[in-house]
Amino acid sequence: MATDTAERRAAHVRGVTVTALACLGGVAAAVASNTVASGATDTLGVYVLAGAIVVQFPLHRALEAAGIDLDVDDFGAKDYLYVAF
Repeated sequence: MATDTAERRAAHVRGVTVTALACLGGVAAAVASNTVASGATDTLGVYVLAGAIVVQFPLHRALEAAGIDLDVDDFGAKDYLYVAF
């Protein structure tokens, strides 16, 4: 039973970490996009958003190397889509 609880806690921490990074990355990308784009038709804002999405994947790997268990190698399509959206 203790193993089940530890595994559930690890899965919960992983989910919270990935969710927090995706949310904070999205907010930062929105602020940066709004700052650099001159209007609604300026595509520079889209490039900032795409860059923020691409940067999150190496960040996940760096956090895993730092000791946070994110299981990046086990990311599936659902995880990648979640980070992208």
